[in-house]
Amino acid sequence: MRKSIHDLTTTRRGLLRGTLRAITGVTVAGALMPGIGSAAAKEGALCRDMVVGGASYTVCTIDLRTHEIKLSWKAPNGDPYGNLGTFARASQKVGVALSMAMNGGMYHPDGRPVGLYVEDGREITKANTARGPGNFHMKPNGVFFVTSTEAGVLETARFLKARPAALYATQSGPMLVIDGKLHPRFSASGPSLKMRNGVGVRDANTVVFAISNEVVSFGAFARLFRDELRCANALYLDGSISSLWAPGSSRQDEFWPVGPIVSAAPRAKSGAPLRAGR
Repeated sequence: MRKSIHDLTTTRRGLLRGTLRAITGVTVAGALMPGIGSAAAKEGALCRDMVVGGASYTVCTIDLRTHEIKLSWKAPNGDPYGNLGTFARASQKVGVALSMAMNGGMYHPDGRPVGLYVEDGREITKANTARGPGNFHMKPNGVFFVTSTEAGVLETARFLKARPAALYATQSGPMLVIDGKLHPRFSASGPSLKMRNGVGVRDANTVVFAISNEVVSFGAFARLFRDELRCANALYLDGSISSLWAPGSSRQDEFWPVGPIVSAAPRAKSGAPLRAGR
């Protein structure tokens, strides 16, 4: 899929973090992401910092009654946006004031989504139910989707059976939380420690995105969603290249390459329901 990208970005992240720590005695989050630690105090910010089990996370809670969630992959010229900064600046040019953006799923080296990807109601890539190596294929994997009335996270098989009328959808894996239970292959604190980001759904109107500010295990990240964020279902989006763009919290990551991008922006004041459209 994109092992070479992960190897490269993991190495770059490790070298950068180590260099900064050696020079300044602080972490990458503190040195390169201004606002972490004070973001939660900003009035109206959708994202806040929290420490759970000794690990730091940034959590963004989106109310679908006030904000619209979309998925984006390619710019109008047909090229993938490639990173959050490029996407945010392109959005600003067309009058979209992003509240938040995050890498939204796994991708091939050319930026193409690995699994199901739906944008503006159009299925761009089909669901991937094949067996294989890596996190994406750690079954069950799942789909995060948004319809005209709600958002949800479902195991891939359940999504394909239910076929909700998704305006936006991204398949990734593994599932973190499944009907209130942790993924069966997670240990309490496994040996795989990565920067991670994911999405959970608290109810039909509330979507919760989280990104770790330091390396954590799958088990710790899943417990964050289930026990602290109260999400009965949650999906892993990616690791190592995990990135967040949250202007209201003074955080604007654009260091790492990304494929699909999930974003939130304020709804029109009319309060119209979610609908497809550019």
